[in-house]
Parts: sequence; C-alpha cells; structure tokens
Amino acid sequence: EVQLVESGGGLVQPGGSLRLSCAASGFVFDRYGLSWVRQGPGKGLEWVSTIGDDVMTSYADSVKGRFTISRDIAENTLYLQMNSLKPEDTAVYYCAITGTSYRGPGTQVTVSS
Repeated sequence: EVQLVESGGGLVQPGGSLRLSCAASGFVFDRYGLSWVRQGPGKGLEWVSTIGDDVMTSYADSVKGRFTISRDIAENTLYLQMNSLKPEDTAVYYCAITGTSYRGPGTQVTVSS
C-alpha cells in the first residue's frame, strides 16, 4: 500500500525557514518522480516542485531560488527546504507521486508575523 506522510509544517515569520519531510512507503522510491504541491486558503492546488527519477529538479517561478527539493533514497524520504518564506507561501503542502493520484494528507505552513 502506497503511503506518503508529510511533516515539518508550522507557523513561521516572514523571512524565516522551514524544512518539510515526506516519509514514503509501499513503492520503489527511486523509480518515480516526486512532487510537492500546495493549496492556499481559498485557492486551488498549485504545483511547487518536482524531482524526477533522474534527480532533475524543477520549480514554480513563485518559489524558484527560495525552495529546494531533495530526497534521501536510503530513508525513503522527500524534503522541501523553504527559505525566505513569504505570507503568500501560506498553504497546506502535500507530497505526491508525480503523474498519479497518490498524495499525502498534507502539512500546514503558515507564514505570518
């Protein structure tokens, strides 16, 4: 059974940093692209970043230069390092297997002073 469980969200001041984690199980971790998506209050789902099975990374323009996606194959864990956070980054963040409907329950990130 595929499982994705996010953690690491919380309340942070503008300009601060957070690192999100996504513990994965039930599939061959390094054979799939993995993504982070988010949903802000009153907004639709927004793609944030993807790391391919070839380890190539891509980012939405809104987070480029501030966020870094990575993964630890030995730990079956996906990460999202978020720096220079802005209030508009406030959202529930989900990890997902790219191109599938598999997605975790999400972790709340709130950026506010």
